[in-house]
Amino acid sequence: MTDPSHDDSTTPAASQPTAAHGGHAEHDLSDPVPPGEKPGLKQQELRDAAEEGPHGSHDDARRGPVEHARRGNDGHKPGHGEMGHDHHAMMVADFRRRFWVSLVLSVPVLLLSPAIQAFLRLGDALRFPGDALVVFALSTVVFFYGGWPFLKGFVSEVKGGRPGMMTLISVAITTAYVYSTAVVFGLEGMPFFWELVTLIDVMLLGHWVEMKSVMGASKALEELARLMPSEAHKLMPDGTVQDVPLDQLQHGDRVIVKPAEKVPADGVVVDGQTSVNESMLTGESVPVSKTEGSAVIGGSINGEGAVTVEVQKTGAESFLSQVIDLVREAQESKSKTQDLANRAALWLTVVALGGGALTLFFWSLVMGEGFAFAIERAVTVMVIACPHALGLAIPLVVAVSTAISARNGLLIRDRTAFEAARNLQAVIFDKTGTLTEGRFGITDTLVFDQTLTEEAVLRFAAAVEALSEHPIAQGIAAAVERPLPVEGFRAIPGKGAEGTVEGRRVQVVSPGYVRAQGLAIDDPRYETLSAQGKTVVFVLLDGHLAGAFALADVIRPEAKGAIADLKAMGIQTMMLTGDNRKVAAWVAEEIGLDDVFAEVLPEQKSDKVKEVQARGLAVAMTGDGVNDAPALAQADVGIAIGAGTDVAVETADIILVRSNPQDVATIVKLSRATYRKMIQNLWWAAGYNIVAIPLAAGVLYSAGVLLGPAMGAVFMSASTVIVAINARLLKIER
Repeated sequence: MTDPSHDDSTTPAASQPTAAHGGHAEHDLSDPVPPGEKPGLKQQELRDAAEEGPHGSHDDARRGPVEHARRGNDGHKPGHGEMGHDHHAMMVADFRRRFWVSLVLSVPVLLLSPAIQAFLRLGDALRFPGDALVVFALSTVVFFYGGWPFLKGFVSEVKGGRPGMMTLISVAITTAYVYSTAVVFGLEGMPFFWELVTLIDVMLLGHWVEMKSVMGASKALEELARLMPSEAHKLMPDGTVQDVPLDQLQHGDRVIVKPAEKVPADGVVVDGQTSVNESMLTGESVPVSKTEGSAVIGGSINGEGAVTVEVQKTGAESFLSQVIDLVREAQESKSKTQDLANRAALWLTVVALGGGALTLFFWSLVMGEGFAFAIERAVTVMVIACPHALGLAIPLVVAVSTAISARNGLLIRDRTAFEAARNLQAVIFDKTGTLTEGRFGITDTLVFDQTLTEEAVLRFAAAVEALSEHPIAQGIAAAVERPLPVEGFRAIPGKGAEGTVEGRRVQVVSPGYVRAQGLAIDDPRYETLSAQGKTVVFVLLDGHLAGAFALADVIRPEAKGAIADLKAMGIQTMMLTGDNRKVAAWVAEEIGLDDVFAEVLPEQKSDKVKEVQARGLAVAMTGDGVNDAPALAQADVGIAIGAGTDVAVETADIILVRSNPQDVATIVKLSRATYRKMIQNLWWAAGYNIVAIPLAAGVLYSAGVLLGPAMGAVFMSASTVIVAINARLLKIER
């Protein structure tokens, strides 16, 4: 059918989400596999990379054991898919083993310590000649065996020029050990071996518990990698089925996916029908129906039917692989809040070392309380002020937020832009394909012949339009599931189409054709619909006016809710479109937009973004990533919507897999929730020092309030565990 619309209407382009090129990204995630390399081999690399943890492989020499475990490996990729996870488990097991051995050795140290004997009123019941040497020997084992991870971490931190948690712990336990040893061998004073061993025990226990919490909070990539099955049912040329590892799948292979199994690779259904659960990949909670020709994503879960899938993408080309790359990129990207935390941690280390020295000087020389008491105070100050929780406060929230967003089809490419989304003041939407579906649909039906129903007029019109390829014709035909048969179909050039349906001559034509036939259009509803910029076509039955349809680019059902959500957050909503002003005004009125820019050419979109920024507003641009690329790059936050399985939209900071504008509001909510968690964690990590450090230094000693080294270690470890648990409480708001 040729275009029957009036002069003012334009046909919306049905945008297809494809990658935009020439942006500011470092890598093109959709690059093909290099020549000569088996695509399937990337599947194992995908698992290996995911097992490294959210921060990839870096030089671990500068980190203590817990930081080492959080980063994931020894500075190289694991040799197989499970090695990264096994390494984490080995680190946890090592701390657990050191804790239990040290705890067992600590029991006799406590029982043989004069201070504990006096507290338990044991008198000399457990005293014997040489007991001090036994305590020294047991404490020495605890110091070197239980304290080894901290001493080793101290050396690494000093070599790296970045003193931190390990430095403070090592200085504290070494000071205690050296002083107590000197007392055993003749120096006047009181040893506190029991404080030393309990401090090491508590630190080992704290790190053991903390590592388990951290592993749970930062296993996003492992969770994504586990979405893939280990094998596929490959359909062989002779018709037999053979179970093969994923790395043996090639382009063009056919695999059978049985009910409730995971789809082994990205591909297309070539036989059968089913429904597929894609919620872990796209966030789409409702199972998606799949028939012949439908695309399926590797890692999604098949429903009730068995289907045959032709493999199209494997390894690095696959949707899941690209998502994992984006998640890693987001987790490794610099956070402004993290920079603040790093500076605060460094200063806290300086404060702790300086505070420990001042505490030692004050109590020993100024107050004259004795060297043993002064050292105990100094050790407690250094332990309680350890900045370890501060170092984990932000990375854990980053790991959790990126995992949550990836599971819901919200892919973060630029961490800084994501954090900036919490301060957005305006969101500009492209119309076609973003707020609308990019296809014509019937919005209004007029019936002129009272002997007919709306359904009858639609059935006659759809029968004729089903044979036309014009977008308007397809919009009418799509409204009927099974069109009636038509005979004698003929296109009317520039006017419409006609044919015979159930013995009646049916014509679906433009207003111009109706007027040319001398038929009057005197229904005021027609003028109203035309004024809204809608395309109106008329249906003639046997030469008489039977009815009319108004068509427009179909507004997405979620658009109105998305605009309402953004407005509720105090964010202005605007729309950019190349459509005429009438159409733009109608869409704006339907969904409640604050402002509209109509008849904007693609090359002018970035200028409109600048115009809004010139008002002093922080702006996000939301488009399909194709002709919106310059505007996405210009905006403070560029959001590509409807990327589907193609997540390599180069100019976008955030990529939304689904074509749901409400995900834009969700991103803003998640950004704000993430920032709140970061601030909470910073307070948990550092805020308690405001009270704890003075108590550790003995400010309330005269009032009988005093914190020992072991209790200081409890406080420090507790703050770290709280930070890890608090990060895991982050939730996405819908």
